[in-house]
Amino acid sequence: MIQIIIVDDHAVVRSGLRLLLSEKVDMTVVGEASEGDEAIRLATSLRPHVVLMDLSMPHGKDGLTAAKELHQLLPDTAVLILTMHDDDEYLFRAIQAGASGYVLKSAPHEELVSAIRTVAEGNAYLYPTATKRLMSEYMERLQGGYSPDHYETLTAREKEILSLTAKGYANKEIAEQLFISVKTVETHKSNVMEKLGLRTRPDLIKYAVKKGLLNYE
Repeated sequence: MIQIIIVDDHAVVRSGLRLLLSEKVDMTVVGEASEGDEAIRLATSLRPHVVLMDLSMPHGKDGLTAAKELHQLLPDTAVLILTMHDDDEYLFRAIQAGASGYVLKSAPHEELVSAIRTVAEGNAYLYPTATKRLMSEYMERLQGGYSPDHYETLTAREKEILSLTAKGYANKEIAEQLFISVKTVETHKSNVMEKLGLRTRPDLIKYAVKKGLLNYE
């Protein structure tokens, strides 16, 4: 029997998920939480097979932070992200945080059930369009569509700004942290994007994940 904890800040969502999963003979919902800290306490006590985790929970610890802590505390418990965010930035951050899977709230019920079974068996699950995007990137790499990695051409300051930008800090926050002007941050960021052949912020996030530049301590 797959034991599951549901984590979402909307009670109606939790109720709907509990009803759906209770109909499956191989699943049981053993607990519910409305934010990350509560989820961690419950999971530590109940040690479920799967934690079904929302990302955006404004009234407590967010899903990414909770996922990372759960991955460290309970490595045998799979965290399956269930979110409305169809976005590469959130996807890659979830993977980096230690999530075993990522499913959209708009997905059919059958897909969610399949994803739960997949991660409970120790495997990874990504929703189909995300898998398609990752495979497309892989094929481009095989076909030589990616430029050589120029990370080592970055200055120490550019590497700092790359890491902080990928972690979600705004230009003003980076400037305050590094004691430099916002204009200087913008110049360094432009240089980073040009040197690495990146075009958008999601591209930068994906690059940082692949280089292992993100941590959530």
